[in-house]
Amino acid sequence: MSVAPPFRRFILSGSAGPGAVTDKPARDARIDVIRGLCLLIIFINHMPGNVVAAYTPHNFGFSDAADIFVLLAGVSATLAYGGLIERRGLPIAMLKLGARLWTLYIAHIAVFIIVCGVIAAAVTHTQNPLYIELINVQPFFRDTAEALLGALTLTYQPSYLDILPLYIVLLALFPAIYYAVRFSPVLALGLSLAIWQGALALDLNLPNSGGTWFFNPFAWQVVFVMGVVLGRSNQLGLAAPRLRWLDALAIGFIVFSCYAKVTLGNPTGIAAFNDWFDSVQLGSDKTNLAWSRLGHVGALTWLAVRWLPAGDALSRSALGRILAKTGQNSLHVFCVGIVLAVIGQVLLAEASFDLTVQLAVCAGGVTVSAGLGVFLSWYRTVTSRAGAARAAPAPVSAAPSPSLSPR
Repeated sequence: MSVAPPFRRFILSGSAGPGAVTDKPARDARIDVIRGLCLLIIFINHMPGNVVAAYTPHNFGFSDAADIFVLLAGVSATLAYGGLIERRGLPIAMLKLGARLWTLYIAHIAVFIIVCGVIAAAVTHTQNPLYIELINVQPFFRDTAEALLGALTLTYQPSYLDILPLYIVLLALFPAIYYAVRFSPVLALGLSLAIWQGALALDLNLPNSGGTWFFNPFAWQVVFVMGVVLGRSNQLGLAAPRLRWLDALAIGFIVFSCYAKVTLGNPTGIAAFNDWFDSVQLGSDKTNLAWSRLGHVGALTWLAVRWLPAGDALSRSALGRILAKTGQNSLHVFCVGIVLAVIGQVLLAEASFDLTVQLAVCAGGVTVSAGLGVFLSWYRTVTSRAGAARAAPAPVSAAPSPSLSPR
């Protein structure tokens, strides 16, 4: 089946025809539910060696929760700031975007300091200096002033504290990316791919304490741009075209990805593929975004857009509502999850990775993270109602005013 004319027009020119832009698209629960699930998976994966992590998606496919998280960041940025550009213009959108960037930056610095404090407390209480090497905080204890300067300039990022800096850079580039997608999604994606491959050829990355960023922004911008394209199509109210052949291709690639990950060695027996199978089974290149990762996240995204029910269908169940509220408060949940994961690593090591402790730490962290999302949503609802009540005008009394005239 061919691509529908409005969708074809959108891919080429970034428009779906006159009057297609909606004032403000209704919130799609798919974004919040999937993002909430990704946050919980990221927390579990940030504690290497625990048994639950062995059953998370990165063991059954080329991409993982981080890829989906970055893609959804592009979608959310488009719906929030792209919509603001359309409704109120670029200057207002830039003010809101700048405020969000500042919030992300402060959150990153706060988490950095708290995590360093957690490691210091662990070393003090256990008398085990090896915990300093747990997430690469040696520079902080070796030269605190220099490490703090590096943290402030984003040139020093301990392990697991590298997603927010990536998001800060990508969000700072959002206006340029949005206008490129608005002009032509296909050209924007082509330019994005060219930047990615050019960076790989020239070995471009940003510096990080004697090395480079774990998430190379020159590469990961491709996933973010994909999210912006998806967000722009949502902004225009477009539905994905019915392409059965693409559905089959996406399913086939996901099945192949799972088979390639869970099998041992090269199942094809073709010697030329030995190195490739070895590399993907160890983990597709995450720093520079291997093609296999990009293809996998693209296949998952296509199937999600095509087959997951839009609107609030996913958030009608109790589990869906919890995940949605977790995803709606992603920054708070992510930051708390990072701290909990570092604490969890220490607890697991102290317990010699006892199975009961592993399960308890994972369950406790997931409960706290999801509970935080639910609490923040409740708190926001309560305070907004209180604010609305205070802002409401006082009711006018129907009783007659007392007469000033004498009887």
